[in-house]
Amino acid sequence: MRGGTSLLDEAFRKVARDRAKHTAMVYLGERYRFRDLEDLVDRLARGLERLGVEAGERVLLYMPHCPQWVVTWLALRRRSAVAVPVSPQYGPRDVAYVARDAGASVLFCADTLFGYAARVQQEAGLRCVVVTGIGDLLPWWKRAVGKALDRLPAGRVRLSGTVFTFRELLAGSTRARRPSEPAEGAEGAEGLCELLYTGGTLGHPKGVPISEPALLESMQIQRETSLGAVPLGSDVVIQGAALYHILGQAQGLGALLAGETLVLLPRMNWDAFLDHIQRYRVTTLFGTPTLYRTILEHPRLDAYDLRSLRYCFSAGDALPPDMSRRWKARFGLEIHQGYGATEACGAISMTPAGQPFPEGTVGRVVRGREVRIVDPETLRPCSPGEPGELLVSGPHLPTAYWNRAEETRRAFPTYEGRVWYRTGDILRMDTDGWLYFVDRSADLIKKRGYRVAPARVESVLQEHPAVIAACAVGVPDAEVGERIKAFVVLKEDLRGISAYELLRWCRERLAPYEVPDYIEFRDMLPKSKVGKLLRRELREEERRKWEQAMRVR
Repeated sequence: MRGGTSLLDEAFRKVARDRAKHTAMVYLGERYRFRDLEDLVDRLARGLERLGVEAGERVLLYMPHCPQWVVTWLALRRRSAVAVPVSPQYGPRDVAYVARDAGASVLFCADTLFGYAARVQQEAGLRCVVVTGIGDLLPWWKRAVGKALDRLPAGRVRLSGTVFTFRELLAGSTRARRPSEPAEGAEGAEGLCELLYTGGTLGHPKGVPISEPALLESMQIQRETSLGAVPLGSDVVIQGAALYHILGQAQGLGALLAGETLVLLPRMNWDAFLDHIQRYRVTTLFGTPTLYRTILEHPRLDAYDLRSLRYCFSAGDALPPDMSRRWKARFGLEIHQGYGATEACGAISMTPAGQPFPEGTVGRVVRGREVRIVDPETLRPCSPGEPGELLVSGPHLPTAYWNRAEETRRAFPTYEGRVWYRTGDILRMDTDGWLYFVDRSADLIKKRGYRVAPARVESVLQEHPAVIAACAVGVPDAEVGERIKAFVVLKEDLRGISAYELLRWCRERLAPYEVPDYIEFRDMLPKSKVGKLLRRELREEERRKWEQAMRVR
């Protein structure tokens, strides 16, 4: 089989040999041992070879959590191809944009998303689509029962000469055989492990090229920090953050590459989630602060035994101190915090398990990372303890966005003779090296751990024929961190448009977490002397309202 040497594939092969009989994954009640997973990965890698997938070729993963997601990701590493994971919440416009931007030629999708995938194939010129059902890797009798009881959702699929099924690739079907030819632009992708897309300040997601050494290091760092709570080889991790996010990969895929067990659910159902923690004696829980708040406030929490938990980790947004105190009072466990970014391939700082740490800290800088805290305007170093913008650098970290020269110049400056990533976030460091999050970057909205670009929301609103101008900002919210509020100016002759109609317009064009929670109509929006939209004024106006409301309470 062709394809270059892969560090991640070598690591997985070793784990599969050493832990062959150990449970690698649990999904819908089915256990998959490491030797089962290795067999599936090898068979799919051979199927990819028959499709002509070469080293460096970009392949989209457009599926909810399921074993097929993991198998496909690992098989792409065996072929030294580049994974491009996208959210299953994305609509066809977003997926087509990512496909074109990444130069992808193949898409793996769930059958429930096939209608969208077919549109993407046509719009982005994809060479082929591979379709899977969420129960494809379950035993035949479970598939039959699930189908009979209508418990396994399925979509309508039209097979053709360019549309194949996951199962036929595993089976070695000759129908999937195609001439092997390098993908256009594959040379430019040499050395890439994957492209992770994150919110773009110009309104479109932007690709972050992730190398194998960077991702492997990130996974190892994540596991090292939990060793004080869970000994190596004994961890059972439940997937609490998306596999298309760097946090979800560092924890979830990292568990597999450490030879430990990963528990997957096809969608987030909170009773099922808590039941899985109880049933499979989960030891590691991770996710955004929203996950912990939702569990604490779940009306049936007392019905579940969560005493197996040993390590809890939160990232993606600032963890309110009162929530951390409530969690410890309820379960006797600390919630360990971390701070990071996709552009830093995960963690920048973390609080190690088994060691005391001050309240409110996001940890100490992890190995393989250097940070500077600087004045965001001048990039001059801040005095010790003074808040400033955090810059991060490391030998394996990304130094550019994919195909984004303008945003690369802004976000990856050369400083002290090397490239750093400007996080845009304001932090401070105390004399003992503990980092504290002070404020998020000015414009990006953090909602349920997602980073939402205001420009993207505004662009969609302004496509509506009745809208002349729009501005989106984050407004404080105790439950989800921030909610999205859009301020809209309508054209003079089209003032009868309702907020409901604009929200429906947004739902058809944005991911669910990007849709505004509120819309307010204005006669005009604040702008600078040069015509630049002043989001800060609206954001500060909403913050004052929120603070006043909190005082009244």
